[in-house]
Amino acid sequence: MNQIQRRSLSARLTRMNLVVSGTVLLMAALGFYSYDLLSFRDNLIRNLDADAGIVGDNSVTALMFNDQQSATNTLGGLRRSPDIVFAVLTANDGAIFAHYGNPDSEKSDARVLAVNESYHVWMSGTDVLIAHRIVFQDKPVGIVYISARLTEVGKRARQYLLIACIIVALCMAAALVISSMSRRLIEQPIIALADTAVLVSRDHDYSVRADIDADSREIAILVEAFNAMLTQIQEARVNLEARVEHRTAELRAANRELDAFSGMVAHDLRGPLSAIGNITYILEMACKNVEDPTVPYMLGQLKTSTSNMGTLIDNLLDFARAATAPVKYEPVDLTGIAKEIAAELRTSDPSRQVDFLIADVPEVLADAGLMRIVLDNLLRNSWKYTSQHAHARIEFGCNPTEVGDRPAGECIYFVRDDGAGFDPKRVDQLFHPFHRLHNKSDFSGSGIGLATVERILARRGGSIWAEGAIEAGATFYFTIK
Repeated sequence: MNQIQRRSLSARLTRMNLVVSGTVLLMAALGFYSYDLLSFRDNLIRNLDADAGIVGDNSVTALMFNDQQSATNTLGGLRRSPDIVFAVLTANDGAIFAHYGNPDSEKSDARVLAVNESYHVWMSGTDVLIAHRIVFQDKPVGIVYISARLTEVGKRARQYLLIACIIVALCMAAALVISSMSRRLIEQPIIALADTAVLVSRDHDYSVRADIDADSREIAILVEAFNAMLTQIQEARVNLEARVEHRTAELRAANRELDAFSGMVAHDLRGPLSAIGNITYILEMACKNVEDPTVPYMLGQLKTSTSNMGTLIDNLLDFARAATAPVKYEPVDLTGIAKEIAAELRTSDPSRQVDFLIADVPEVLADAGLMRIVLDNLLRNSWKYTSQHAHARIEFGCNPTEVGDRPAGECIYFVRDDGAGFDPKRVDQLFHPFHRLHNKSDFSGSGIGLATVERILARRGGSIWAEGAIEAGATFYFTIK
C-alpha cells in the first residue's frame, strides 16, 4: 500500500480519536461551568440577602427614632462590596428614609415589595435587586432595597474559560500521544492485510499469507478468514489448471482420432469409389452396342452417385480440417482467389451467362488455404443457386458501411447473387451441417459447405450471417479478425 493510503488511515484514526476526546472534554467543561456559574450566582444572592438582613436589623433604631444620619451610616457599610450599585431604606409608607449610591436611575417604581411579601428578588441579566422587609416585634417598620451588578460572575466565567481551555489543550495533547501509540495496534495489522491483498491482486500469487495479530481478536479473525479465502482460491486454481490440462489432453486425443479418421476416410473410401468408377467406365465401353436404353441411364446414374460421394468425402474432410488444421498467417489476396474461382466456374459450364463483379479488396492476414475454402464454398453456392436463371449476377466485395450495426472501421466482405434465395424464417438453419433449405432434386449439394465456412471464420474470431428472400437472391456477409 502506498504512503498516501497509510497516511490516510492514520489521519482518520487520529482525527476520530481527537474529535471524540475533544467532544467529551467540551461537554464536561460546559457542564462544570454551568453548575459553577449557577452555584456562584446563588451564593452572591444569598450574601446580598444576608447583607440586607444585617442592614435591616441595624436600621430599626434609626427608623424608630427618625435618625436618618444613623441609617445613612449603616447603608454606607455596604461599600465594602464592589458588586453593590445602590441601596435604599424606605419607611413603612414607602418614603425613602436613607440611601447609598444613586437610586433614581436604577430603581423602578414597579419593583416594590408587595404588602404580603417579606422578601423578593428581581433578576435582569447580571443585575439583581433584593427587597427585604424590616420587622420589629412582629410589626413592619420599613424595607431595604439592595441593587447589585454581578460583575464577579463574568470575571469568574472568564477565569473558568481560561482554565478550561488550558485543561482541554493538555488533555487533547495527551489524547494525541495516546492515540498515536494505540492506533498502531489497529493500523499496522490492517495495513499489513491490505499490502497482502495488493500483492495477491498484482502478482496473482495466492500462496502468500497475511500475518495474524494475536493482540486483537477481531483483526485476527479477519486475517484468518482472508487467509482461508486465499487457500480456497489457490486450491480451486490448482484444480482448475488440472482440469484444463486434462481437457486439453482429451481434446488433443480427440483431434488425433479425428485426423486418423479423416485419413481413413480419404484412403479406405476413395479406394472403393475409384474402383466403382473404373468398373463403370469398363461397363460403359462394353455396353456401347447394347440396344437396351436403360443400361446407359443406369450407368450414368452410377457415375453421378460416385461423383457426389467423392464430393461429399471432400467436403467432410474440409469440415474436419477447418477445426483441427494449424492456421498459417500470411498476406492473402482475396480478390485474386475470387477471380481464380470465377474462372474455374466459367470453365465448368461455358454455356451459362453469369456476370462476375469482383471488387479489389485490401489484402488480409490469414491462412490462404482456409480463405480459399471460404470463398470457394460461397461463390459455388451462388453459382449453384443462380443456375435456373438465364442470366445471373454474382458479386464479391468489401464495404464497411454495408451493415450499419457493425463496429466502425471493420471491413465487411460479402458475396451477393440474384438467384433462388432462401426463406428468411429459416436463416438460422443455413450454417447447420447437413441442413438444406432447398430440395435436392432442384439443387445438388452435401449441405455441409456453409457449416465449414462458419467454422473456419470462427477460428479467426470472425463471423458470418446472411440476408435473402425467395427468388430475390442472397447476400452472405463475413468478417475476418
